[in-house]
Amino acid sequence: MWRRVIYHPEINYALRQTLVLCLPIALFWLLNDLRTGFLLSLVPACCNIGGLDTPHKRFFKRLAIGGALFVLSSLLLQQFLIWSIPLGVCMLILALLFGVTAEISPLHGRLMPAALVAGIFTLSMVDVLPIWYAPMLFMIGTIWYGLFTYVWFRLWQEQPMRESLSLLYRQLADYFEEKYSLLTQHTDPETALPPLLQRQQQAMDSISLVYQQIYMITDLKHPRHQRLMRAFQVALDLQEHITVSLHQPDEVQKLVEQSHAEAVIRHNAKIISHRLRILADDILYHRRPSAFNMDHELSALEKIANQHPDNPVGAFCYYHFSRIAYLLSSQLPLYNRSLMPAQNRLPFWRALKNYCSIKSIALRNAARLGLTLAAGTAIGSVLSLPKPYWILLTIMLVSQNGYNATRIRIQHRALGTMFGIIVGAVILHLHYPQNYMLLLMLLLTLVSYLIVRKNYGIAVIGFTITAVYTLQIIANSGMEFLLPRLIDTVIGCVLVFASTIWLWPQWQSGLLRKNAHDALETYQQHLRQMFSMTDNAPELSYTRMKVNQAHNTLFTTLNQAMQEPGFNSRYLTDMRLWITHSQFLVEHLNGMTVIARDQYVLIPELSKTYLNTCEIMIQSCQQRLEYDGPSSDTSMLQIVEPNSELPETTMERHLERVLAHLKSMHTISSLAWQQRPHHGIWLKRRLRDKS
Repeated sequence: MWRRVIYHPEINYALRQTLVLCLPIALFWLLNDLRTGFLLSLVPACCNIGGLDTPHKRFFKRLAIGGALFVLSSLLLQQFLIWSIPLGVCMLILALLFGVTAEISPLHGRLMPAALVAGIFTLSMVDVLPIWYAPMLFMIGTIWYGLFTYVWFRLWQEQPMRESLSLLYRQLADYFEEKYSLLTQHTDPETALPPLLQRQQQAMDSISLVYQQIYMITDLKHPRHQRLMRAFQVALDLQEHITVSLHQPDEVQKLVEQSHAEAVIRHNAKIISHRLRILADDILYHRRPSAFNMDHELSALEKIANQHPDNPVGAFCYYHFSRIAYLLSSQLPLYNRSLMPAQNRLPFWRALKNYCSIKSIALRNAARLGLTLAAGTAIGSVLSLPKPYWILLTIMLVSQNGYNATRIRIQHRALGTMFGIIVGAVILHLHYPQNYMLLLMLLLTLVSYLIVRKNYGIAVIGFTITAVYTLQIIANSGMEFLLPRLIDTVIGCVLVFASTIWLWPQWQSGLLRKNAHDALETYQQHLRQMFSMTDNAPELSYTRMKVNQAHNTLFTTLNQAMQEPGFNSRYLTDMRLWITHSQFLVEHLNGMTVIARDQYVLIPELSKTYLNTCEIMIQSCQQRLEYDGPSSDTSMLQIVEPNSELPETTMERHLERVLAHLKSMHTISSLAWQQRPHHGIWLKRRLRDKS
């Protein structure tokens, strides 16, 4: 029982965040200086936004960089105000100055908003406290946050990676169960594929997260890390076999009518899904896995496959289910792979050079955020607010990457703030003793962090109540805070929404064809790797992962484009069909990877013929996506005929299906191009600039 409490992801996270906030308050409460304790509790918010709670092999180096940026932001803002520079200009300068961090790496990019939040907190202390007070506060607070986080992760070693691995196993279980529950009910891809695509996307996101966490581990040879690495490699093998599909609904229906295959397949799928969830709990709660065997269930599936040799469905399911069962029982990967290194971090001077280009996305995001903050200060001056820090803080908290994420965050933030202010007003009117109020704030903080990941809007209610009482302690202005801060929240939300729409919007609909082009490029690279006749299993596994990630990026872009205002529905409908065929193609590539790694290859002549045909068709699809010109000659897109002298193999069946999907994708590309929007980025006749 205690393991479920201590190691539960939400509880572990909530305890860590609550303690790092409340321990300084408790210490200064004992020293009879509660005000300083509450001011010091503002620093962990900057550290959380900056991602300084992420375990990393360079943890203290990132901590020092983050703390230096907080101090620099605080000093610069105060110095700019001493020089009588308008506050809006100050915020724009700070945003452009710290925006270069996003060019270095995505993890470093989180330091820019964190530094701006530190500047906004400093704004509330200007003319109230000495100029050195806020920088010293951020320095001490960052050191405290770093030491606490380091000790916490030493106590709960590998817990972040265990949480990600456990979530990955659960997502694979959900995907597998849902996939085979739709065996005969939904043969139409329009209804069957979307839920499966969502499940697969979640699994791939978790795999990418675990990859990032692996690169941050200092000692991969430690036995604890080796066990987690082995569990991750087993998950990669499981993902290969789970995501493979035969895509022959007629054959499935025929087998179901001729036998009791549906009940057997579902029973096997249910046992496998249940076992995956047990392993997820074992990983999370530090338990050794129990013995597992499903030979009896697999024998029934093997019997069906032998009774119907002409139907490929039975043999297909038995092959992949037996491999999955072996992985679950042995807890050993099918082969040893060395994970490919990630090169995501740019040197500072090279990042600065890229950042100075007008085409830099990091520069545009920094300029957008800086102009939005400047607009917030302008509105604050119109409303005679000398320090519009709550408007600026709201802008920082609700700004997200993408239109849909920002819209959802705005809704949750505005509604949560409104209800939080109402409840906070009631609590302040009751005039509880300070001891009771501090205990209530502790409880609200803990509960809010318990639910913040899944119910952000409800968590904001608790955070708003604690903010109301914090201002009551610091400035004795809790009641005066209520209505103005609600208005400030609404103003900040409106400004962020307007900037998302009008200031260099990153419409995902405009990125669809580029992401489709990139996905085709990864498909081509993976096919070349498979037919290169080299025994390089790690690189083959890595290119397969890139294929899945490229397709999921494309699918995410489509989902976000569907939520954007004024999208072209006819164009997105065509691209949705294109992505459906892409999903089928990816699943066939997953199946071909498994076969290729089992050392089965086609004869060289046939292999070369298939590869050349696939490359021609992929390049033709890319050309149709890239150029606003006449369609290429479709005579080159004839599907290669199977060799009649040799029996048709599983690899050949996969390849023929890949070619069929590529041909359909070429046709859809021509139709989608005609339905494209005729404004903005779409006025460019070429997808890429000439080199």
